[in-house]
Amino acid sequence: MTTTPIVALDVSSADEAMKIVGSLGDRCRFYKVGSELFTAEGPSVVKHVRNAGCDVFLDLKLHDIPNTVRGAARSAAALGVRLLTVHASGGSAMIAAAVEGAGDRVGILAVTVLTSFDDTSLAEATGRSDVAVTEEVARLASLAERAHAHGIVCSGVEARNIQQQFGERLAVLVPGIRMSGGATHDQRRVVTPSEAAAAGARYIVVGRAVTAAADPRAAMDGVLRELGTPSASLAERS
Repeated sequence: MTTTPIVALDVSSADEAMKIVGSLGDRCRFYKVGSELFTAEGPSVVKHVRNAGCDVFLDLKLHDIPNTVRGAARSAAALGVRLLTVHASGGSAMIAAAVEGAGDRVGILAVTVLTSFDDTSLAEATGRSDVAVTEEVARLASLAERAHAHGIVCSGVEARNIQQQFGERLAVLVPGIRMSGGATHDQRRVVTPSEAAAAGARYIVVGRAVTAAADPRAAMDGVLRELGTPSASLAERS
């Protein structure tokens, strides 16, 4: 299975985002637009990235009543995004509504447990002293499968277990990727690109490890080498 790298445009303006897209060129043809950039620039930034010939992962982590999420997913599909996130904790009915709204054009990914959580902080957030990240990820993944989601978002620590349990029925996206020896910043459950790929990730999201590097192009080449992906072939695959 091929693992597709996605670079996070975690910046506050379209100008900054498109500088990243332009600088990486054919080294990356798939970008994440998250809450910071989408709130600052709105749907137009998705169009800018799409017009550059790149795919978009719209990471808005929708969490609302099913009808509202259905409409938001329909709007995302109209923008031409390829992937869209919702929170798995919204329940199977909400996830199913997103899948219905997105239709065949957008893959719905259900976010399980954010990579900033560990067992202690998850217990505090949920008020459950018996909760464990690994078990909660698997439970929420079951909701996503029941709702016919394209896949889930989890850390590389849980990815192998999810791949073994659900196989090709759920694509796994692993965020918070760090290069070997790199800073983890605000992430707690992190892995390298090769570790995520070995665990069965279909997609990985790389952020500051590339965009904040002294030489982003060289950093992206490092990601591609770990994945065994020649940069020249990336545009053809995406």
